[in-house]
Amino acid sequence: MKSILKKSMLIGLILTGFSFYAQNRNLDNYRQPDKNGINVFESPKDTITTFNDVKVRIGGASTIQYQALDNENSGTTGLELKEIGANFNLATANLDLDVALFDGVRMHLRTFLSSRHHHEPYVKGGYFQIDKLDFISEGFLGEFMKHATIKIGHMENNYGDAHFRRTDNAQAIYNPFVGNLLMDAFTTEVGAELLYRCDSGLLAMVGLSNGKLNQSPEKAANDKTGGATFLAKLGYDKQYNEDFRFRLTGSIYNTGYLGNANLYAADRAGSRYYSVMTAATATSDDFRSGRYNPNFRNSITAIMFNPFLKYQGLEFFGTIENSKGKTAAGADERTAKQYAGELIYRFGTNENLYIGGRYNVVDAEETSADVKVKRTQLGAGWFMTKNILLKLEYVNQTYDGYDVGSILNDGKFNGFMAEAAISF
Repeated sequence: MKSILKKSMLIGLILTGFSFYAQNRNLDNYRQPDKNGINVFESPKDTITTFNDVKVRIGGASTIQYQALDNENSGTTGLELKEIGANFNLATANLDLDVALFDGVRMHLRTFLSSRHHHEPYVKGGYFQIDKLDFISEGFLGEFMKHATIKIGHMENNYGDAHFRRTDNAQAIYNPFVGNLLMDAFTTEVGAELLYRCDSGLLAMVGLSNGKLNQSPEKAANDKTGGATFLAKLGYDKQYNEDFRFRLTGSIYNTGYLGNANLYAADRAGSRYYSVMTAATATSDDFRSGRYNPNFRNSITAIMFNPFLKYQGLEFFGTIENSKGKTAAGADERTAKQYAGELIYRFGTNENLYIGGRYNVVDAEETSADVKVKRTQLGAGWFMTKNILLKLEYVNQTYDGYDVGSILNDGKFNGFMAEAAISF
């Protein structure tokens, strides 16, 4: 009963806030959470200000899937897979608070009201975004801040460009497909980032974080210092004319010694493909089912390149990633490589329809063998309104190279997914 009352109060708060601020919900330097945010990467930079006073924007997202997938593996005795059928997955929901606190200063806070891994509400993270330093003194470093953006908080790291197109629990509007990449590079850590964008299209970002997903002053047994994470991005993004845009970025993510590195294991919301490669004897849900996690536990050095091209309604987005790390102190360093390419064609009134495909491969060194995971996704989508998206996807995923003692030996799953996503 308490859980029902809590969720009812939160929903009431969302609806009340949405009604109150419905007349003008736009904020400065803000990526819209609806269709207008498609193919926006870092939050836009606009020196024109609309700030008059503290302004609160209450938003959120709600998403549900219908899953009709089949799964199988080698069928070795004792390694059977859990049987799955066609049904709806758990509906997921987000609550977003975005607050203009001062001219050029904004706060973002996202709470997962319901997710695959946590059915109860919990805070994903929050940060300050600073586009002006007028709170120090009017015009302070004005010429520099015309091009610079500072972010500080417990936030999603800006490593690579793929995280701008991924599904973040219920926020699925930006992702043209249902699932994220196989090796889903995503983590939330306490840190700061400085982004500088030139009028020519060049951009550069440098950031530092503490490298921890769960914040605590306590040290694990035999833990060492030097666990800070360094990240950087260099790129070029130019809209050449009304028809053609080109963007290319390269990113690096490097940690010192960590007791538990989180780059590929930090998404607590979970995978979109439920129970696909889960053991029949499992007593709990493997909420990352269908993804590949290299299980790096100590230092990580990861590099990602992302080309993006859009000509009229046709767009291409690619990912080339190389990641190195160790499963434990003293273990040999292993490498995991990821390649992905997606081709999307948007058409119809204001590009409210699209069709597309994505091919994604991970080639990685495991302790006992080299393995390869392949995924093909074919999808289509319809924006009923700028806030409502319906998706249909066919997915086929295979596992190669796993030994006979692994539940992934000769593993595969395939079938259809349908998803309805609302974001405002």
